[in-house]
Amino acid sequence: MTPVGTELADRILGGWLGRIAGNMLGKPVEQGDHWTRDRIDRYLRQAAALPLTDYLPEPVTADGGPDDGGGEFELRPEWRQCVRGRIHGSCRDDDVDYAILGLDLLETHGFSFSTEQVGDLWLLRLPYLQTFTAERAAYRNLANGLKPPLTATYENPYQEWIGALIRADVYGWTSPGQPRRAASLARRDAVLSHTGNGVYGAMWAAALISAAFTAPTVRQALDTALTVIPASSRLARTVRRVLTLHETRMPWEDTLSTVGEETAGLGWIHTIPNAAVLTAGLLYGDGDFTRTITLTVRGGLDTDSNGATAGSVAGVLCGAEAVPSQWKDPLEDTVRSAVFGFDGVQISELASRTVALAEAET
Repeated sequence: MTPVGTELADRILGGWLGRIAGNMLGKPVEQGDHWTRDRIDRYLRQAAALPLTDYLPEPVTADGGPDDGGGEFELRPEWRQCVRGRIHGSCRDDDVDYAILGLDLLETHGFSFSTEQVGDLWLLRLPYLQTFTAERAAYRNLANGLKPPLTATYENPYQEWIGALIRADVYGWTSPGQPRRAASLARRDAVLSHTGNGVYGAMWAAALISAAFTAPTVRQALDTALTVIPASSRLARTVRRVLTLHETRMPWEDTLSTVGEETAGLGWIHTIPNAAVLTAGLLYGDGDFTRTITLTVRGGLDTDSNGATAGSVAGVLCGAEAVPSQWKDPLEDTVRSAVFGFDGVQISELASRTVALAEAET
């Protein structure tokens, strides 16, 4: 088990490193309707990479030779920048862009920011073509002059998808041990583009990260996070289902198969099935950083988003010093970002700016 961190600055840096490393781990197989759990593990077996303890390996053919992808095991086009041995700094990705944008939001407007100010910052800092699903619908609505909450509901079929959840980390990092405050901040951001379980997912994730600063175990952090969303919501019921199956000592694979059947039909980018994969990765990872992010990514669905959030929670729990070197060293303390003014920023700088916000509110 990875040791638990103690210093605020180390834990916040651990959260940033964990988010970026988990995102990079899952990015090559981010296509949940193709990259199922079974296909991911068959890919890893073919590359002799199980158990998974590092970034994904390069594609190999059945006889063990190099492969440029294609067919059943075709990786996303960005794979050459985010597989082991080829990583030199983090790739650009919306899962990291939104953490950066959230930091800029809090630095610019403070913790009393409005939902309208979130939208204004998107238009100022974020390129339209680097938004997807619910965020793109909301961005289009903003550009057409609509105001929240209409930005979330007008011609937006993605209202309960995972986008708001991936924007929540900064609210947890800047509210250490204050899960309700973190959830409230995340909700104010989320309602720009999401409704229902899409908003609850953001509140849950922010509270989970906040709770990880003070909870002695990941299970207790998960229990705390459930207290900020309606107990009758489908998200809460699904998370509780994973907790119950884990308590029965059901194997990880069987837990995901069971919950996968129960959430079938929602799609691979919907908040609820992804929250189940994330919860299972955290529980069965049992506080070990490497096991947590690798199990989460092997769980499939929105692999880079789930890996990023799992890495954020695990990184906060253990702190940056305890994040194994194979995950943090290739990042070279550098982030590529589409957020205007932040491309090439140092991870350590992002973390120190986040610490300043967190300390200003404690």
